[in-house]
Amino acid sequence: MTIPLFLVDVSHDDAPLAAEEIASGRTGWIMTLPENVRRHAFGSMRLTVGDELQISDGRGLRIDATVVDDHNGDVCVESFTKEEPPVVRLSLIQALAKNGHDEQAIDVSTQIGVDDVYPWQSERAIARWKAGRTDRKWTATLAAATEQSRRAAMPTLHGCLSGKQLIALCRRACVRGDLVIVLHQDATLSWDGIERRVRDVLERSLEDGNVRTVHVVVGPEGGISDAEVAALKDAGAEVCVLGRNILRASTAGPVALSLLSRELGRFACTPDEE
Repeated sequence: MTIPLFLVDVSHDDAPLAAEEIASGRTGWIMTLPENVRRHAFGSMRLTVGDELQISDGRGLRIDATVVDDHNGDVCVESFTKEEPPVVRLSLIQALAKNGHDEQAIDVSTQIGVDDVYPWQSERAIARWKAGRTDRKWTATLAAATEQSRRAAMPTLHGCLSGKQLIALCRRACVRGDLVIVLHQDATLSWDGIERRVRDVLERSLEDGNVRTVHVVVGPEGGISDAEVAALKDAGAEVCVLGRNILRASTAGPVALSLLSRELGRFACTPDEE
């Protein structure tokens, strides 16, 4: 059985993570899981005394623990580590899409390893961003996918971008040495050229120690408008095509992120880690 992972909000006043214990490096102390995690762990997943689990704050902390009391939700902390952030972050700028295709995209992208997620209110998007509602749904989707994929770092959900804000982000990114990739079916630049650019970004980050980001921009069902493509290209973005097949709004981003993850060496693992 795969050891499950549960996210815990350590910023909350009643969070069970003991900052002093973690700072001291001591293990063997007892942590009481919050009610929502207890329902999931002991109700839905049927964990019992002696079962192993992992707990994360969603910001790189990974705690290995064992259940000692499934009634009160007590677990014994066996070990914990703080994972280092990537030298090159992966970002998905996903246009809002109908029928939940945008949520499908961020779900799969989280499983792949995306670090930042930006909703985008593009010109042709039929769906509309509703503050306080859509952001809650997207946050819940990211959290569930983070737990399912046993990630110690949950993607950061940024505010919804307008067209002008996206152009400004693109200009700032290019000044910093980041890379912005726009997926467009009519582009002439192939993916091979993009992979060479990504290798250059990785080499520069490894040399100077500065964290950089590769952004992937995906349009809605109707595609990115010609005016949007022209503005993004003028702002320094690379406009490319993934292949001959036209992908859905829910698929294009995850496919590109999978290729980028492989190029950045994120999929490399030992047999014991598979």
